[in-house]
Amino acid sequence: MLAALAPVCALLLSVAVLQMGNGLQGTLLPVRASIEAFPTLAIGILGSSYFLGFTGGCILGPRAVRRVGHIRAFTAMVSIASTTALVHALMPNPVVWWLLRALTGFCFAALYMIVESWLNERSTNGTRGLVFSVYYIINLSALTVGQMTINFDHPGSFTLFSLASILVSVALVPVAMSTAPAPAPLCEARLRVRRLWQMSPVGFAGCFFVGLVNGSFWALGPVFAQERGMNISGVALFMSGTLIAGALGQWPLGRASDKMDRRKVISGACVAGALAGLAAAFLTGPGQGGIFLTSFLFGAFAFPLYALCVAHTNDFVAPQEYVEAASGLLLVYGLGAVIGPTVASGLMAELGPHALFAFTAFVHATLALFALQRMWMRTRPPEKERAEFSSMLAAPTVSPIDPAAASGGREQGSIPVSSASPASQQPA
Repeated sequence: MLAALAPVCALLLSVAVLQMGNGLQGTLLPVRASIEAFPTLAIGILGSSYFLGFTGGCILGPRAVRRVGHIRAFTAMVSIASTTALVHALMPNPVVWWLLRALTGFCFAALYMIVESWLNERSTNGTRGLVFSVYYIINLSALTVGQMTINFDHPGSFTLFSLASILVSVALVPVAMSTAPAPAPLCEARLRVRRLWQMSPVGFAGCFFVGLVNGSFWALGPVFAQERGMNISGVALFMSGTLIAGALGQWPLGRASDKMDRRKVISGACVAGALAGLAAAFLTGPGQGGIFLTSFLFGAFAFPLYALCVAHTNDFVAPQEYVEAASGLLLVYGLGAVIGPTVASGLMAELGPHALFAFTAFVHATLALFALQRMWMRTRPPEKERAEFSSMLAAPTVSPIDPAAASGGREQGSIPVSSASPASQQPA
């Protein structure tokens, strides 16, 4: 194990520090926006802006890397992301924050893409699964630690923004000092909207609906927790606990989907997520214990849905089309994550904080009905054609990994990433 991880230790260290900074910002900004009396709709647009920039980074990031190389691109994106963290504190204005958050999303998409392509090239068929499993664990752990660092000082101070900037900046050091050769130039993966929909309507629609839900939660979860009377420590525990629940739910739901029609598992998880959302919205009492419990159940069923939808799509995809499908589904998720926070924040502004989980419950119920309806129209693929479930975090990686390569089926050089223009070819 140590021999397999030794060539990528510097990169994994960069990921850990980078995700700590990202996790801190993700919780800090909605909390600080509430302190600054931003309207709820403005906070929702803040979340949408991040995912809009993130989606743009998935599309345009490869061009920047091909133009100046991995190291220079990584350095530039870290510098910009570190600067935006500080400017948030200097200019607490909603419009300025929207622009800064979009820029941050773009930078982080490019940073993840660079790190993941580097990890992929430094791995072999025999070690790739281990390397990316460790990578996912580090992502989860660092995000959780980053969210908890909000307790270091009051969110109204400059200190936490400085800490976020420091963490992002320090992430540059391991990569800059690494002697590992840069990965090969990035390739392009085609994105064909109609074909992806035809291959798997449930996978296509599911990734969009999951983006609506998860984007809304990441953007507005801290606001919901604050308005339900939680202090800063409570907000951090609320967000971290839901994230951990999502990671714990990956394995049992994934293994269940390998043994039956995945659409049954998707619809069942959606029903459970909808019930947990309704409980969080309407059934919890004045204490915080009920909120923590229902949000934990929400995370356990809601966050694994992206991986389930990708696995279901892969059941109908030829091996040579895995990367194309994964790229398209990632961008569909991003589109949903752009729309979701704005819609949910508008509902919260009109109806109150409970509207966040009422919205997620409605979306989950809609996806459950759609998956059940598709089961009547299309049978599951033969067992020998089904792709094995590959767990991912709720926030999917930027660079889609070919499942066959990740499991040792074939060698893969660089990770192909879409650079299609959204104006000329809508990503799916």
